[in-house]
Amino acid sequence: MRAAVLVFPGSNCDRDMAVALRTAGADVTMVWHKDTNLPEGLDVVAIPGGFSFGDYLRCGAIAGRSPICRSVIDFANRGGFVLGVCNGFQILTETGLLPGALMRNAGLKFVCKSVGLRVETTESAFTSGYVKDQVISIPIAHHDGNYNLSPDDLAALQDQHRIAFRYDANPNGSVDNIAGVLSENRRVLGMMPHPERAVDPAHPSTDGQPFFASLLEQMANT
Repeated sequence: MRAAVLVFPGSNCDRDMAVALRTAGADVTMVWHKDTNLPEGLDVVAIPGGFSFGDYLRCGAIAGRSPICRSVIDFANRGGFVLGVCNGFQILTETGLLPGALMRNAGLKFVCKSVGLRVETTESAFTSGYVKDQVISIPIAHHDGNYNLSPDDLAALQDQHRIAFRYDANPNGSVDNIAGVLSENRRVLGMMPHPERAVDPAHPSTDGQPFFASLLEQMANT
């Protein structure tokens, strides 16, 4: 599997994401935000966490207008797989690839801890390695993870089973305890928790391993 990890000024989880993908068996290329084209032959694009452009204006707003994001949108519209984690999720909402917006945490404080995530669907390349309703332990680290969207968009996510993960105990005020959502074709996933920080035996949990393993398995069979 060939993967690209985007890098913006302020990205701080790009290497973590690259390590997780490489450990699972992917060939990873780091792509700078000012590049205008993605490498040829990619299977998946990963947009990592961090504080792109210092979170000025709105989290992910400037990054979402970087030259490389035009190619990411085209890639996604052609059916490519795209993963956005934390700041990457914020960027995906800013590009319009996913509905909603990430706002300041309800407690108005940065939250950094491991949380319980309930797997809401296994019908995606990202979640097929889990069992529905399985609770996994994945770290979060964000100040603006409060996911909000219109009632109509929420109803669509619920009706189409596009909510990938829910928090067992809501840490940020997100509507309906949502921690991660899928696009209509189920090939774009945005999530606030960091599965790339739960893949090594030295991490508090290795519950992120099935996430990346199932993604690579699905790529191999696509």
